[in-house]
This record gives sequence, C-alpha cells and structure tokens, in this order.
Amino acid sequence: MKRDEPLTVASPLRRRIIVAGAALATTRALPLRAEPPALPSIPELDAYLAGRKPEFGRLLLDLPRLADDGNAVTMRLFMPGPFAPGMQVTSIALFSEKNPVPKMAQFDFPVAPAKVEIESRVRLAGSQRVAAIATLADGALHAATADVSVTIAACLDGS
Repeated sequence: MKRDEPLTVASPLRRRIIVAGAALATTRALPLRAEPPALPSIPELDAYLAGRKPEFGRLLLDLPRLADDGNAVTMRLFMPGPFAPGMQVTSIALFSEKNPVPKMAQFDFPVAPAKVEIESRVRLAGSQRVAAIATLADGALHAATADVSVTIAACLDGS
C-alpha cells in the first residue's frame, strides 16, 4: 500500500487496526485475577475449618438456583476420582447459612471410594448459600458453594 492511498474498508491494514483495537478493549475489560469463591460466614463452618483454607474447584456442589419448596431441595455432591493413596476422601460436611442447625449433614467414608457421588434432598430455611467441605485422608480440604433462592421456606423449627 502506498502512502497516498486512503484506507478502505477492504484494506488489510485497516482490518488489523480494528482487530487490535477490539482486542485491547476486551483485555482492559477483563479482571486481572479471578477472585476465589468465598465461603459463607457461618460460625459452625469457621469452627469446623479451624483456620484451615480449603481449595476450590475439585469438589462440585449442585443445587438448583431456584427451589419452589424448601422442604425437598435436590442436591448433588461430586468429587471425581481416582484418588492417589493417602488422598482419599474421608468425609464431606454440608453447611447452611440460615437453617436453625447449620451443619446439615456429614457423610463419612470409612472405606475409600473410587469417586464420590451423593444425590439427596435437603431442607432449607429460605434463600441462602450452602457450603460443602470435603476432608481428605492427608488433612487437605476441598470446598464448594452454591446459592439457592427458595420461594417457600422450610426447616424453621430446628427439625
């Protein structure tokens, strides 16, 4: 391209400038670092962790974003295997922000499972964040959280 030629729509140089500008604008809009998910503030959960920091990403907690009835909210916990020797899951605890009894359940595994997959229903006393903490044989912790909006609350009396 000569210096005297105007930039046209079909000009390769013009296309490069537009693509570079779009790429620069996109990278400016993205955060530099993704914030790790935060655990809900539950005194029983804090006592359970005892100052230890769990890792996020390997344990999955699946709850519906919207639950019509808090009496029976479907829940799925999943942690893929296989696990290296000494790294097996020994227990998973489930905590609720608003239930009268914050520690909703604890699943203990006396025999090391090849993978962890739990499907159940839980009672929830309104919209809240639920946290699951998996403890491995070596003491490492893995966490997952899920937010759920409940239209009809349940579990208001501590049952």
